[in-house]
Amino acid sequence: MIGAGPCGLTAVKNLRQAGFSDVVCYEESGGIGGNWAFTDDPGRISVYESARLISSRRMSSFDDFPMPSDYPDFPSHRQLLAYFCDYARAFQLESHIRLGSHVEHCALTGDGKWAVRVTANGETRVEPFDYLLVCSGHHREPFVPTYPGTFAGRMVHSSAYKRPDPFRGARVLVVGAGNSAADIAVEVAQVASYAAVSMREGTYFMPRHMFGQPIDIVYTFLLSKLPLPLLQSMLKLWMRFTIGNWADYGLQAPANLPLEKHPTVNSSVLDALRHGRLVARHGVESYDGQTVHFTDQTREEFDAIIMATGFRTSFPFLPPQITDWNMAKAPPLYLKMMHPTVPSLFFIGLLQPIGCIWRLADYQARIVALQISGRLNRPPDLEVRIRREVAHGRRRFDPSPRHAIEVDYHAYRRELIGELAAATA
Repeated sequence: MIGAGPCGLTAVKNLRQAGFSDVVCYEESGGIGGNWAFTDDPGRISVYESARLISSRRMSSFDDFPMPSDYPDFPSHRQLLAYFCDYARAFQLESHIRLGSHVEHCALTGDGKWAVRVTANGETRVEPFDYLLVCSGHHREPFVPTYPGTFAGRMVHSSAYKRPDPFRGARVLVVGAGNSAADIAVEVAQVASYAAVSMREGTYFMPRHMFGQPIDIVYTFLLSKLPLPLLQSMLKLWMRFTIGNWADYGLQAPANLPLEKHPTVNSSVLDALRHGRLVARHGVESYDGQTVHFTDQTREEFDAIIMATGFRTSFPFLPPQITDWNMAKAPPLYLKMMHPTVPSLFFIGLLQPIGCIWRLADYQARIVALQISGRLNRPPDLEVRIRREVAHGRRRFDPSPRHAIEVDYHAYRRELIGELAAATA
């Protein structure tokens, strides 16, 4: 398998628990944890120094390995990495992980096996495997939108952002409305001479806590009691009363209902906007030197732009004919994991829930382990199921590329549990 982030770790664990001993996990970095292993190296994608979970401790723990009870509601990246290391030790995964191993290419051979070309310690070798699990995540290739003109100042993608110090005293524009954009904008505003955040459209900014509890726990409880449309209307009304008019923050009003788009969970950005430490701007239209023109016909000069504009999904190590779908649309994979024509290939964690990814990846990995062990059959009507999933799976979400791999955490979890229920005793 490829990748020793949390999705790769749970994949190794489930295969080991299913009785497989010849399990190899390649990790190109020097340690486990994936993007949660913070590094100052701008050439390696990782979380920024101040990053914390946006899903709560209780909703982000593996079912069979709770996070320490003394962790805060939203643990830091250091606490998460310690948790993943403890997880690897507890399930004896270390011996199956090959660190510093870069997977260059994977190819199907004539006998149906996978030939995996790996470079490690300056040497390249090809190793054969019966099955391939891709656990490399979807935060690999930074996406930077282009606009007419040229920006003459400094421009970086949020994947290279580590801490605010390099932007001290500068005029900084953060482009984006997601969780990273909000975190970075608030943090940079503390040291910049002027900080603005550019958003193409209105966005719901959800607080981390609601009624004294982490918001994802409150959401889970309310969803068990109320139909989704009623819950969405209630959330919109609650935010109207607690937050007020979006225009008072300089923000555009959201055109959609809450939860139709991936929410931004941040308790600080609205405070920064209301107190003038941060200002909101419309979407970028063009550049002219250090002047940025916005879609509402305003313009301002900036020394630096931080593009918190997300990532493109890519698998450069796989043959293009295997992943020949449009990455801006829902992947043609059953349950976001099973390839229609290559039964020996699985994708683990290729999804974006409103919630924690690796808890769902744990269920995916259980399905894989059961299929490989012969206790769970691959659905015979797989392609029909994939067409249905692609056609209807994103119905409640905005049809933008950002939501290509979006899933409803609770609905998707039920689907995975339903698939597991078909396993033979």
